[in-house]
Amino acid sequence: MSAPKSHVVAAPDGRKLHVRDYGPRSAPALPVVCLAGLARSSLDFEPLASALAGDPGEPRRVLAPDMRGRGRSDYDPDPANYNLGTELADVLAVLAALGVDRAVFVGTSRGGILSMLLAATRPEIIAGCVLNDIGPEIDPRGLMRIKSYVGKLPQPSSFADAAQLLRRLFGPQFPRLTDEDWLAYARRTYKDDRGGLVPDYDVRLATILDGVSFEQPLPAMWPQFDALAAAAPLMVIRGANSDLLSEATLAAMRARKPSLVMLEVKDQGHAPLLAEADVIARIAAFVTSCGRP
Repeated sequence: MSAPKSHVVAAPDGRKLHVRDYGPRSAPALPVVCLAGLARSSLDFEPLASALAGDPGEPRRVLAPDMRGRGRSDYDPDPANYNLGTELADVLAVLAALGVDRAVFVGTSRGGILSMLLAATRPEIIAGCVLNDIGPEIDPRGLMRIKSYVGKLPQPSSFADAAQLLRRLFGPQFPRLTDEDWLAYARRTYKDDRGGLVPDYDVRLATILDGVSFEQPLPAMWPQFDALAAAAPLMVIRGANSDLLSEATLAAMRARKPSLVMLEVKDQGHAPLLAEADVIARIAAFVTSCGRP
């Protein structure tokens, strides 16, 4: 599988959005669009995107954008623009610029929220959706844990140091990751900036969670979930150790969408890495079941 192509797409306000583009644009199979979590980038989808694009039986195009303030996309001078409405417009701009009018979406955490919002506004774009450890109700325990570290990570002295820091932070949810896994995760989380390591995102993304507390959790998104459930086939992946997507919320999602495909990933929390061969195979089978354009 060759390296992905890189595109730069203009957001509606002119900010530059970086997009990784895997596989042949002319592939007859439905394309896949991967949307990352709050402080994550397109690099999280490298194993999955490479596998889907390079499938010898049914290669397909896979797009993985860096949302504004993450990865290689522009940081916004006004952190108030790190909001779901602006990010939804950014996703639509990427799809229009790169010629995608219908796709299967894979949304991790905040990327899954964006997928639900997309279904509520442009359902015809969605041919299928994989929600990775996210649902219409978010467990406040997990949200407060995320709030405790986004924009607050200490500066490591090396990638090896960063790997140990991340192991201490996330190890209880991911007990089986190896030293090599943690080092790879560190390289997806930090970047070298003029000789020092810094998070690969705008630390002002933390302002998104300023008003969130146990007493004031995020509002439920059942109408948006129902729009997604009505629009297309749906798969939900949950980490067995997740503190963001509860078993009760997952059961309620299944009650509203009986055809929901569910996958629980053992020994992983929020959010499953989508990097293991068996998990990728299950996602690939679901994507194939969503049909053709």
